[in-house]
Amino acid sequence: MKFQSDNMRPNKLLGQHFLHSRTIISAIIRAAKVTRSDTVLEVGPGKGILTEALIHQARRVIAVEKDKRLCEFLRKKFSDAENLSIVEGDAIKTKLALPKKFKIVANIPYYLTSRFIRKFLAAQTQSMTLLIQYEVARRVCAAPPSMNLLALSVQAYADPKIMRKVPRRYFHPEPKVDSALITITKKKKSFFEKKKIDERVFFSLTKKAFSQKRKTLKNSLGINSHKRPQELTLSDWASVIHTHTRTAPRAYSQLNAEMLHR
Repeated sequence: MKFQSDNMRPNKLLGQHFLHSRTIISAIIRAAKVTRSDTVLEVGPGKGILTEALIHQARRVIAVEKDKRLCEFLRKKFSDAENLSIVEGDAIKTKLALPKKFKIVANIPYYLTSRFIRKFLAAQTQSMTLLIQYEVARRVCAAPPSMNLLALSVQAYADPKIMRKVPRRYFHPEPKVDSALITITKKKKSFFEKKKIDERVFFSLTKKAFSQKRKTLKNSLGINSHKRPQELTLSDWASVIHTHTRTAPRAYSQLNAEMLHR
């Protein structure tokens, strides 16, 4: 499907960097494992190079684009695509009519990454296949002794994996950093369900610990441990929280009460 797009210049304010590599498009499609029974949410379709591949693989594609110019361009380019819906809006703020189960495939602006992942992990997303900043992808997939809040937030719900590094030369305009193709596959049962842990308590304690990450847990949380928060796995955090509820029940009750009033 050919369509004139040379006059569609990227909007720097929206963080637009258009992917132009067919090799990377093929890698994305393979990584996403899209089938004819899938509904796919594509965020930031840009000029539609990935959209074109998706509409031939998926049952339905919902493409959300914030740039009005690109929405008009895409509607003309894919006017014959019956399984494609173009939605103008911000994917973080726009209320979307999505099925109970869907997959996300997206080349999202770097500045949206953390908020985007957190928002859609809470939805009925089966998986996410994303092009994101390489260093952020490494943070998402981190392990001790380099754990961080973003890694914990993602790994509590899903299994992230870096599929490949994507050099900056595959984008126009060329960004200042390289990207990575990453898959985030939802777990059948979240960490909180398996370990019977209150999410609010978990995030309250981890945020407090990481706000003082140079300190050991003994100094930041009053727990008998000489480890720092970045040295703990999710399973370690389960033990910390269960210990905290046993050894400091008053503090735990107070924390629960604070959470309920927020």
